[in-house]
Amino acid sequence: MIDKITLTLFTALIASIAQVNGLTHYPPSNTPNTDLNQVLNGTEAPGIYWSSNTPDSQYGQYNWCHMPHVRKSEYVVPSKEYELQYVEVIQRHHKRTPYASNTFFKEGIPWDCSQEGPYHHAKNANPDHTSQVVWQRQTGSQNPFEKKVGPGFVGSTCEFPSITSEGIDDALAHGQDIRGVYGDLLGFLPHSNEKEKYSFRVTSNVITSQTLGGFGKGLFPDLEEHTGWIQDDSYDSLKPALACKLRDTIGSQIANLSSEWGTHLNLTSELRERFNNVSGIEFNDTAGWSTSWDHPYDNMSAKQCHGKPLPCSTNNTAICIQQEDANTIYRLGNYEYAYRWRMSENSTLYSALTMGPWFIELQDHFKTKMEGTNPIKYAHNFAHDGSVAPVLGLLQHDEPLWPGMGSEVVFELYKKSKTNEYYIRVLFSGQPLKTSTPLGTLNMVPYSDFENYLKDTIPSNLVDLCK
Repeated sequence: MIDKITLTLFTALIASIAQVNGLTHYPPSNTPNTDLNQVLNGTEAPGIYWSSNTPDSQYGQYNWCHMPHVRKSEYVVPSKEYELQYVEVIQRHHKRTPYASNTFFKEGIPWDCSQEGPYHHAKNANPDHTSQVVWQRQTGSQNPFEKKVGPGFVGSTCEFPSITSEGIDDALAHGQDIRGVYGDLLGFLPHSNEKEKYSFRVTSNVITSQTLGGFGKGLFPDLEEHTGWIQDDSYDSLKPALACKLRDTIGSQIANLSSEWGTHLNLTSELRERFNNVSGIEFNDTAGWSTSWDHPYDNMSAKQCHGKPLPCSTNNTAICIQQEDANTIYRLGNYEYAYRWRMSENSTLYSALTMGPWFIELQDHFKTKMEGTNPIKYAHNFAHDGSVAPVLGLLQHDEPLWPGMGSEVVFELYKKSKTNEYYIRVLFSGQPLKTSTPLGTLNMVPYSDFENYLKDTIPSNLVDLCK
């Protein structure tokens, strides 16, 4: 029997879908990330989880620690009849410490950030009037409430989350590679002093600005400072932080434990028990540890990406997470992202309600560039997995996954010299994005076709739908 709450949810869904003219969900291909049997019965990790380095012979392979991006050695230069007009990138931040919500009450290994940021200070017109300020986390105080949340990583000076030194190195390399393509190879990138021709955007989460710090040094090594544009948290389309009850309703419906979402959780109860025996997480936990594999995934992948061991119980150090179990959790995490953002029949609408506002801004950037009123040539957005995943979801990526650290989606606008017509190429992991839609692979798609797809997919009345 369908209860009133469920009926209300589906009524809201049906009503909203009816208002989205032409929105069609195209299921993704059957892949190791979408096939639950392969997820449950596999043995290997779905990529690299223990190093930011991907051998050149394997570049393009999924690397959670440092995802592939555009590089000169793999970049395919279009034929000369196409002239590059505009580039906009959205990427996830680079590798970091885990979120505080994803740490155990007490961790069995150290994590030191004494040689790292984050830096927080103001400045005025006179540089001699300020000095730099670096945050270091204080622990071991007599504050009685500190003991309530646990020591986490005992004695750690880190912020959770914070981009690590290794993450800064990855961001630097990322910026150098972007410069290698759009600067050295194509001669398209503006000079560092042409600040009216490029733009960086960040969110209120400091890890995006930290990533910009490393990336910007790689892109423009002569600059010591960059401007990161940021929207108010109440309507930030990049984070995204927009309030939308309908989107939240759809998200709850997708991850309803009594629906298909609950199947993979029920089938991995023994794995959950083994994990809880090590982590100390209670079986009836209400902080999200038992409703998905997100928290365990983040905790262990952050450790392994930084060369740290998998966790052992602080009560009995002989009980540890085995690599095979970690690999299964990594496969489950990719399955969950594939399901949430692509496999569920409502995932396309969910993605459109999540990142639709950002795409509307992107369309305006294209429009004004084609009209000759947009001076920007290169724009770069530093965001989160919760931003990049719905970007791929809205475009209906054919081979869905959990966007790893530094994942980027590149939008290139071209003009065909003979006809003055505009075309779009979208790159993910450095190569044209394969979608499940009639647009196919987004490689020199007529801009009018791309625009029509977005018009059909993104509700025109977003503000009203999200009331």
